[in-house]
Amino acid sequence: MIPVIALVGRPNVGKSTLFNRLTKSHDALVANYPGLTRDRKYGEGAYLGRRYMLIDTGGITGEEEGIDSAMAAQSMQAIEEADAVMLVVDSRDGLTPVDRRLAEYLRQKGRQVYLVANKIDGINPDVAMADFFELGISDIYPTTATHGRGVKQLMEAVLAPFPEEPPEPVEEDAPERGIKIAVIGRPNVGKSTLVNRLLGEERVIVFDLPGTTRDSIYIDYERDGKEYTLIDTAGIRRRKNVSMVVEKFSIVKTLQAIDDANVVVLLIDAQEGIVDQDLHLMGTAIEAGRALVLAVNKWDGLDADNKSRIKSELERRLRFVEFADVHFISALHGTGVGHLYESIEKAYASATDKLSTNRLTRILQDAVTEHQPPMVRGRRIKLRYAHAGGKNPPVIVIHGNQTDDVPSHYSRYLEKVFRKVLDLHGTPVKIEYRSSDNPYAGKKNKLTARQASKKRRLMKHVKKK
Repeated sequence: MIPVIALVGRPNVGKSTLFNRLTKSHDALVANYPGLTRDRKYGEGAYLGRRYMLIDTGGITGEEEGIDSAMAAQSMQAIEEADAVMLVVDSRDGLTPVDRRLAEYLRQKGRQVYLVANKIDGINPDVAMADFFELGISDIYPTTATHGRGVKQLMEAVLAPFPEEPPEPVEEDAPERGIKIAVIGRPNVGKSTLVNRLLGEERVIVFDLPGTTRDSIYIDYERDGKEYTLIDTAGIRRRKNVSMVVEKFSIVKTLQAIDDANVVVLLIDAQEGIVDQDLHLMGTAIEAGRALVLAVNKWDGLDADNKSRIKSELERRLRFVEFADVHFISALHGTGVGHLYESIEKAYASATDKLSTNRLTRILQDAVTEHQPPMVRGRRIKLRYAHAGGKNPPVIVIHGNQTDDVPSHYSRYLEKVFRKVLDLHGTPVKIEYRSSDNPYAGKKNKLTARQASKKRRLMKHVKKK
């Protein structure tokens, strides 16, 4: 097993910056804003071929209330899971009472602790670290996470007690690990509650406060022998309501998660009904080509009349995503949540199914026979054959003549035909066209030129006679 290392400390001491440095990524949000990290985030890194697992945590002050208390619980859970702990402190602030309490707590837990004196640049390391010896931690390492100073010595010391593992064989063209499922929606619709319900544990923070989740949290797990990656994302509000820089970062992370996912589960608040922002998020997922499952949350809190009204509204406003399955659930109580996996599996299978050229061409020919393309400038558009051009979403490439003039309504007709015959559920289908080159294009002029040359020779011969 590779070692698990937790990063803990006060807010805004540079834990997420160090996390990104050690994982060689930009997975953790970083900004000069205390309390930015809330849920624990996992990442894998390697130093000189030695792999390790890192856990980034939210800041701990010891005086948490409300959501800060939930953040502290996440940090404590990370400490329980870790083989070693990096206690990150701010060299510029010096030793604080919170640092003392954290060091004492870690000592009681019996964890191997490495004190990381961060932000050492521009000051004398010996002077800056003098106060921290009071904690009784012998392993103190001055670092500057933003520039990588001192990180090499830190990782050599942290990894030294753990046995080296043989490198894993690298498989070429290895399949991706499981289905990536992104849970998206507006703030406070219950995304984190749904994630915890799907996992069966309190993996991410749930609090009755819009904007609780700020970063996209990737969680690998296994269910019924199948592997999945669940992505909890931050809620996206309308652009005019976004003011905090942190929230703008969160939106970028959410959009990246949509692009990275195989299947997107869009959560809608049944008590508020479907709103324009829900439609915008659907459009974003479809434009990204992702398979889509719709989940209407907080369904058990409605009476019969409101349920009937919501269903009618969904049927009226969601005609453009009629291919997506709709589930009425309660993430809090678990009602209907298990059935989401059925639609997720079906949507993923449709989005990644291998489509043969022969079958696609037959479907195209039958569709053209049933309803021919229109005439353009006195000539009929000809569509000859089709083949697969990609997966997730399925891309169908159609070859023919005058394909640039195929109207949008005919493309929609072909999309519906392919979806129906291929039995595709939960995924958009993209139709692309290719115009076939005319094999005789340009040859007419060349032939005329040869004829003209021959004619000139004949004329010269006639004149000589």
